[in-house]
Amino acid sequence: MHKLLLSSMLMLAAMTTSAQEERELHILSTNDMHAAINSMPRLGFVADSLRALYPDLLILSAGDNRSGDPVNDLFEIPAYPMVALMNQIGFRATAMGNHEFDSGQEGLARLIDLGTFPTLCANMEADPKFKMHVKPYTTFDAGGIRVGVIGITALGSMGLPESHPSRLTDIKFMEPLESIKKYEFLREECDVVLLLSHLGYKTDTTFSASLPWVDIIVGGHSHTQLQGGELHHGLLITQNGKGLPYATHSTLTLQGDKVVDKRAELIPIAKQQGENQTVAELVRYFGQNPAFKRVLAVADTPFEKKEELGCLMCDAYNAETGAEISYQNAGGVRIDNLGVGDITMGDVMRMDPFLNDCVEMHITGQELHDMLIACYDNDKQRFPFVGGITCDVSLDPATRKIAKLVIYDKNGKKLNLKKIYHVASNSYSVAVSPVQRQDMGTSIGLTTSEVVMRFLEQQQRVSYQGRRCLNIH
Repeated sequence: MHKLLLSSMLMLAAMTTSAQEERELHILSTNDMHAAINSMPRLGFVADSLRALYPDLLILSAGDNRSGDPVNDLFEIPAYPMVALMNQIGFRATAMGNHEFDSGQEGLARLIDLGTFPTLCANMEADPKFKMHVKPYTTFDAGGIRVGVIGITALGSMGLPESHPSRLTDIKFMEPLESIKKYEFLREECDVVLLLSHLGYKTDTTFSASLPWVDIIVGGHSHTQLQGGELHHGLLITQNGKGLPYATHSTLTLQGDKVVDKRAELIPIAKQQGENQTVAELVRYFGQNPAFKRVLAVADTPFEKKEELGCLMCDAYNAETGAEISYQNAGGVRIDNLGVGDITMGDVMRMDPFLNDCVEMHITGQELHDMLIACYDNDKQRFPFVGGITCDVSLDPATRKIAKLVIYDKNGKKLNLKKIYHVASNSYSVAVSPVQRQDMGTSIGLTTSEVVMRFLEQQQRVSYQGRRCLNIH
């Protein structure tokens, strides 16, 4: 009897010791890669190196994998190159970023099916006709550690992700926080719960107080460069800037089924000396389109600010349509600068990758005034760049709302708010400027990138250094 009792006690002690053994979950995460295909071979090398040490490595993306390089975005199947590269590297899941919708409903459904990894979004429901295989969450077994991963995407001021509204019809979107909370049951089923968030850093930190059952947020959308990770209410939050400057390696240590330590480190991608050769060969294959290297014009001086690039785009709209006035949403200018020398087709497509139509309208000065304010409100409080006019913008220092907007014509006189003007813009800017007006706009049958390319070829040489169209204070 004593031997049996002793044997039972030893077995129980062994089980207790085993239950308390430390285990580690390793995660390699990216966000807002924006078609940085030339960096993918180095990311593949990092993934291979970590996987050699940690065979159960989870590779995750917090969304916006596309929209940034014409090699990817203008491929025969738009954005397929990034999907193929992510497949090869071994991504296990991605959140739905707002720019994933840039392919439109049918294009997005096709891309999701081409991925070997699930696309996660808990706050959207697409019409079944699209056959869009989006899941709210998924689970993984990472070396015996049960991991639940929930995806979530941000909604802008119009209650929609920040993509062209026409690409979002027949898709229902729900409030993010309440949508996340529906999956709290994963806390009971999993050892680790991870939120793959395309909400932005500020929202992630705010939501952390309401999500004590989540262990880690892999974040994106706001392009916030964190120094590894930050702890907020005991929850680890990670995020990197756009274009794959870094990836994050996060390590969660568990004792039994409890997470007892969380840490994250940055891995600089550009500084990596090695490449995954298969990924590199795919990048070379996808980049074999000589059209992107075609020279359109020469920049005699550098474009050092987005405002200078925005002025170029607006001048192109006016030249193509004969409009007196033009505007371009600031968020639609996707590069920050452009150097002296050749301007290529690839440069223009990186600057304006969204294939929006060029639209013309005949509207009053008052309608234009109201549209510019609406565009500012619906483009993350970024005032649009303008052509043919200049704008003096006074902001409320507390709310950053526009307190006063004064528009001046090309002669420096205040714009006549009752007069009808010929105005050009891009279809997205018009869609996020929902003002009641007589003329809702007509496409000229060209994309704005095509209009800019035609303008540059006509100009042959350009200089916009120091060009300004806005005075914001």
